Amino acid sequence: MQSALVLTLPARPGNPRNSEGSFVTLSDGRILYAWSRYTGENWGDHCSADIAGCCSNDGGHTWGPHQILVPNEGRCNVMSVTLLRLQDGRIALFYLQKNSVRDCRLRLRFSADEAQTWSDPVLCQPGPGYFVTNNDRVVQLRCGRLLVAAGYHRALSPGAAIDGGITMFSEACFFWSDDAGATWREGSQRLRIAAEIESGLQEPGVIERNDGSLYGWARTTDGWQWEFESRDRGETWSPPRRSCFAAPCSPLSLKTIAPGPRWLAVWNDPAVPVTPETAFAKNSSWGRTPLALATSRDEGRTWSKPVLLEDDPERGFCYIAIHPAGDAVLLAYCCGGRGSAVLQDSCIRRLRIADLP
Repeated sequence: MQSALVLTLPARPGNPRNSEGSFVTLSDGRILYAWSRYTGENWGDHCSADIAGCCSNDGGHTWGPHQILVPNEGRCNVMSVTLLRLQDGRIALFYLQKNSVRDCRLRLRFSADEAQTWSDPVLCQPGPGYFVTNNDRVVQLRCGRLLVAAGYHRALSPGAAIDGGITMFSEACFFWSDDAGATWREGSQRLRIAAEIESGLQEPGVIERNDGSLYGWARTTDGWQWEFESRDRGETWSPPRRSCFAAPCSPLSLKTIAPGPRWLAVWNDPAVPVTPETAFAKNSSWGRTPLALATSRDEGRTWSKPVLLEDDPERGFCYIAIHPAGDAVLLAYCCGGRGSAVLQDSCIRRLRIADLP
């Protein structure tokens, strides 16, 4: 498969990590890319970060200078951005504001002038807690509902330090807005799997089918992505079960692309299914290699043979953002290792849609 790296964002002094991005196409045809830009000396998940952005005016071939979209307003950071064109024409910018083991929640800003200015933030998760929503994850259903999937992690103790102060086990939960993001509520159902699976259901995502039903997924330490479905716009969900995606504890990304339409899946597809004993590799890849893609023409019932995008055994590839760009698709993802940590460096790769399986 022909593809090209069109942007690299390596860690540098004073900018120790660039990760977890998302795209949106502006009305003049430019593409805005936003990501978590860490500052200071440390790259850990709870260290200082802003939301930065840059634009391409040639379909993703080249990229312009960087700017700060959301300066750090959290006691820890702001990170994990989703850019989404809303049905009313505005651009939504979702991001996590991380303050403590009891306060990591999604915020939303709006732009009515094509990302020139942004509104004050709206809190999308009204109750307290540590909720993880991945980058490039928020969706707007055809009915207009904005739907957020999140992984809820309990605090180990009221005074726990932010580093290591939450349980690894995650429950999948869902928040939605039926008034274009002005107000939000949480669904009554949280999804759990057996406690023997240490991760629980981490970093969930959702995609909508043509009939309005929803397919959801989450990463686990079971050696597989797990899946669940909803037929009432995300208010209730089927019991979770193993999916067809063998994977380490690393996120899967799914998007609908044209023509077809068809689904595009990007994930770490191991040659041998990962077991709990081998879930975390000891080398610099963290087990998040190789990076593969597959497509489905029947909304996830069957999939093409996976195609490898990256296979360096000592680098890790994860937190993928997917964005159609004319006759191409852009993939942004972390790509560190071999001297840096997996999450420190990231890149954008451009692929021709005609070359997809």
